[in-house]
Amino acid sequence: MGLGPRSPHQAGRRFPAGGKRGRGAKGSGRPPPGRQRQPCPPPDGRSEPAPDAHPHLSPEALGYFRRALSALKEVSETGEERELMVHNVLKEVEAQALALATDRAGSEMLQELLGFSPLKPLCRVWAALRPNLRFVACHRCGVHVLQTALLQLPRLLGSPAEEEEEEEEEDGKDGPLETLEELGLGLAAEVCDDFLFYCGDTHSSFMVRTLLQVLGGTLLESERARHRGSQLPEAQRAPSRECKATDFKVPETFLNCLQNLSSCFLKDIAVFITDKISSFCLQVALQILHRKLPQFCAHLCNAVMGYLSSRNSSADGSPLLLFLRDQTSSRLLEQVLLVSEPSRLQSLFEGHLQGQLQTLAAHPIANFPLQRFLDAITTPELLSPVFEELSPALEAVLAQGHSGVVIALVGACHRVGIHQAQVLKLLLEAFHCAEPSSRQVACVPLFATLMTYEVYYGLAEEEGAVPAEHQVEMATARDLGEVTVLGSLLLQHLLHFSSSGLILRSLGALTGPQLLTLAQSPAGSHVLDAVLTSPSVTRKQCRRVLKTLKGQYVALACSRHGSRVLDAIWSGAALGARKEIAAELGPRNQELIRDPFGHHVARNVALTTFLKRREAWEQQQGAVAKRRRALNSILED
Repeated sequence: MGLGPRSPHQAGRRFPAGGKRGRGAKGSGRPPPGRQRQPCPPPDGRSEPAPDAHPHLSPEALGYFRRALSALKEVSETGEERELMVHNVLKEVEAQALALATDRAGSEMLQELLGFSPLKPLCRVWAALRPNLRFVACHRCGVHVLQTALLQLPRLLGSPAEEEEEEEEEDGKDGPLETLEELGLGLAAEVCDDFLFYCGDTHSSFMVRTLLQVLGGTLLESERARHRGSQLPEAQRAPSRECKATDFKVPETFLNCLQNLSSCFLKDIAVFITDKISSFCLQVALQILHRKLPQFCAHLCNAVMGYLSSRNSSADGSPLLLFLRDQTSSRLLEQVLLVSEPSRLQSLFEGHLQGQLQTLAAHPIANFPLQRFLDAITTPELLSPVFEELSPALEAVLAQGHSGVVIALVGACHRVGIHQAQVLKLLLEAFHCAEPSSRQVACVPLFATLMTYEVYYGLAEEEGAVPAEHQVEMATARDLGEVTVLGSLLLQHLLHFSSSGLILRSLGALTGPQLLTLAQSPAGSHVLDAVLTSPSVTRKQCRRVLKTLKGQYVALACSRHGSRVLDAIWSGAALGARKEIAAELGPRNQELIRDPFGHHVARNVALTTFLKRREAWEQQQGAVAKRRRALNSILED
């Protein structure tokens, strides 16, 4: 008995989630970033005092600053009293800035104080630290003070306060007080003089990365999260995969300085490609330059690719393949791929990657830059040959735990708009739910959990045996499995395909408790967001999926993630649907009010008005619906 050629892989398979990246992520193939580094001697002609020569913070002084900070927090954020207190405390800080910055507790307090410092006190503290820049920048606590000072520039640069205080400029111990712009440019000049050292030191490299962002007028969310979490326990840190950016206005001198500073990468490009710590600075520079100086970014990318392509060829082709498998240079290549233009990606594929995609997808390190390459594809001319080469190995890639490659390929099909039907068919085959066709209705739980049909339902099928028909009773009796992040991303892409009917039918086949579990899941809740926002999902299809949640609204409202889903459903609901939701929530109004998440839903739905003044509630909701229809018609026009 048989059913044509079956997959060469085992009939039952749980695909490893894979795709994790970061500090020693399991299965990532990479050790945690960072390294033990021997202290480098200062360059010739400079004298650096020994650490013992620097002042230490006395317990009395530490107690004073701790009390002062507590008092500041209790004072109103606006008013002369707070302003006077801030000036007085920071005046004391100026005299002990170095001791505070290099003390663990003192550094944390100084960072808080700088967070609401006016312009002139900040400049004075900065100026007090500047003579010992090298020591502070390479100190595990001091560097975070410098980062915090730099991060105040978006708040204070070009502010009215700056212009006023420039007019009232006072002389300090060493002459006139420098402006914030001058201090920033001065710091950049000192870093430029010894660029390789500052980028290569474990601690000062953080300062360099922040300096590059400030000079470019762009703060990357991933770098800010890393700075905020730098002194927190590991469990409290929130690594960010996506680099969202916030732009702010900077003077033209900053952009010129950014280009000058970035040109320092070219002098020692080999070090910045291969050194683990220094490479992070080049990665940040590429992100900033891509946004603010794209031509220079392309020049820097050319230098990187030129160096990599000039190395000795590997046994299996381009020398670039060696660097794609390297722990350090592959991370840099990921960033190069993300900022490259379509023409560069096309030539990169034709000259280096063509014929190697399946090998790269199977490699524990090289699969990550391959994911970024797929993320960067925007043209059908490039996606078609890539899809043709990579798609036959889709199940094998999943089985190896490199699910991120598959999600990136599906995302490229979604973004470019081609090969969507083919990739969906391949996914059904990989998860063993293509045949018999009755199994296709079970695809959503399988995709969400990254499990094959046999593993998910606990079936023991021998290889080569005819697959059993789908049993609806078995499917409805089983609780929904744990939704993975990558499984959720896969479903979100599929729901944005031009034809998402199969995914919607599978969602509609879930029972109320199963759909509730999906909505309450941190990852799964975004699947329902995609149902509500996808342009390919009609209102009728959306209602058909969401009607299963009737009877589950209270449980949704009292869930962290479910309440957000219910709010989204409410925002797009017509008056009739809003009445149904309010009618189901109404009898449990008191329970909702007491719940930390439910009380937001009760307020949003205006449950009290619904229960006591139904006619007024209907008029209010009707007016909201009318405004929404008018806005939608304007947007459509």
